[in-house]
Amino acid sequence: MIESRVASRYAKSLLNLANEQGSLVEAFDEMKLISDTFESSRELQLFLNSPIIKVDKKIAVFNAIFEGKLSQLTLNFVSIIIKKRREGHLYNITRSFQTQYRHQNKIVIAEVTSANGLDEKMRSRVLKLVKESLKSEVDLIEKQNPGLIGGMILRIGDKQYDGSLLRSLNDLKKEFNIKQYKAN
Repeated sequence: MIESRVASRYAKSLLNLANEQGSLVEAFDEMKLISDTFESSRELQLFLNSPIIKVDKKIAVFNAIFEGKLSQLTLNFVSIIIKKRREGHLYNITRSFQTQYRHQNKIVIAEVTSANGLDEKMRSRVLKLVKESLKSEVDLIEKQNPGLIGGMILRIGDKQYDGSLLRSLNDLKKEFNIKQYKAN
């Protein structure tokens, strides 16, 4: 609970500051870049969370990794987090920032899982359908699961719409099993 409160407060501070400076979209993209890097690099997480490594070294390495990729605002923000010994919260801060940004700008995350990925035509149809039904902007996240055989699963928030062939086959299988018992 404390961790999420810390992350939320730091994220809100950056959101307000970026908004004042007119660089909100840029800050969002940079927070996404940092969180994606954290997710793909366990070494970076371990390095920043290490109590043995000095603050100056952490800041220098972080700046070297993201050199030319982050604005001065974001670099200064991360430096403050590290100097205040809150680097263990950095990943959660980036995620909280993204959540607050999306909430402020009425952007919904829609996750589409399909067997082979979506072609451009299907992607635009799904985006259009979700935008029209929710009357909101949409961030579409695509995933692949060959086990679905065909069709897709659309997840928006806590709702899931399963139009996969695997689901249809499982439903048919259940129906046959029920009817088989009734016939005997």
